[in-house]
Amino acid sequence: MGAIIDKAKAAIEAVDQLGDLKDKIFTEFDRDRILRDAELCEKQIARNPNLPLAGKLVSIKDLYDEAGVATTAASELLKGRAPAAQDCDVVRRVKDAGAVPFGRTTLSEFAYSGVGLSPHYGTPGNVFDADGIPGGSTSGGGLTVAHGVVDFALGTDTGGSIRIPSAINGLYGFKPSRLSVSGAGIHPLAKSFDTPGPLASDLDTVITVFEVISGQTVPPLGTSPAKLRIGVPTSGFVDGLDDRVKADFDAICAKLRDAGHELVELDLGFIGENAILNKILVSAEAHKIYGKDIDKLETCGDPRVLTRIKFAETLSPDDLIAAYAKRTDIVSMFGAAMAEVEVMIAPTLPMMAPKIAEVEADFDTLNAMMLRNTGYLNLVDACAISIPVNVVGQMAPAALMIGAPHGHDKAVLNAARQIDPLFG
Repeated sequence: MGAIIDKAKAAIEAVDQLGDLKDKIFTEFDRDRILRDAELCEKQIARNPNLPLAGKLVSIKDLYDEAGVATTAASELLKGRAPAAQDCDVVRRVKDAGAVPFGRTTLSEFAYSGVGLSPHYGTPGNVFDADGIPGGSTSGGGLTVAHGVVDFALGTDTGGSIRIPSAINGLYGFKPSRLSVSGAGIHPLAKSFDTPGPLASDLDTVITVFEVISGQTVPPLGTSPAKLRIGVPTSGFVDGLDDRVKADFDAICAKLRDAGHELVELDLGFIGENAILNKILVSAEAHKIYGKDIDKLETCGDPRVLTRIKFAETLSPDDLIAAYAKRTDIVSMFGAAMAEVEVMIAPTLPMMAPKIAEVEADFDTLNAMMLRNTGYLNLVDACAISIPVNVVGQMAPAALMIGAPHGHDKAVLNAARQIDPLFG
């Protein structure tokens, strides 16, 4: 028996050890399908042993089409859909690169939440706290990586849904530039914002997956890379941080200065001042998809998600025209503000992960807080990565977000390559 089949069997056994958590992480877990794919991968790698993702296990968020499997977006509404006729572009690319699909993972219904609550499958805790939120919307995907079951997960990011679960669970999560990766065959929430991308426990895997799904190459750093010129926001991203996050971010900035990197203050307050645009535009685009099903969702949907979709019904056509125009202006303003730096940094989250019970009691406030910093960069159509930063005396690491304007993916990933070793 081959090594990849053995690896898949060991991972299946690891899933079985998760007990009740398994059903909160996977919407579909077909052992036979996994082993068939592992066997096909064995043959594929025998022909080409140098595939970039050879033998890596990948969990797939239940938004990505896989041939023969129904894509449900973790919703009762979509459970009766016909199976997909073919793999979506991203799944096809990772399989061609030697990866083995390993189950379909849960998410906040329709990917419309930053905290990861799921009334349909149950809300799992995070890897550091069984009572803490897992982060959303790629909640199941983050946990498959954090629990060591798979090598990477495929997620999507509309307002932070890759970076938030990565930050909470001590992972690396990359939101590429929105137009750098094909969204064909991925069930949408808001096409002006949706971005597919990877979550993994190491930076090299994230970069390799990005190269595979985007068709780009991220050249390695030279032996003596130049010191970075890094933008640090003076408002918005750093307003109202909780004590732990503020202390961690101050320490990170000090360490970057000590390493010789130049930190430049940036006034990015205009992003936060226009954050309502995210709510307006995502709701409007989601309503275009689900508006005809509102009555059904009243009985079978997540009421928190439904409320967010129905917000669009308060908007006029003129409101939407103005919102899209304003977003275009904000994207341009961000590009201008970033002209003198290579990347910017901020805490991925303004607060540490709250308890599930706390979010259930005050969803609107805490969901907005979880989405705040990541959503600012979705508003300006940026690319960004969240990386974990180990903190002495703390079980859960800090999370640092590195971002840049659309199209600067390589700058973000190479900045992460320089910054990550400073923090172990």
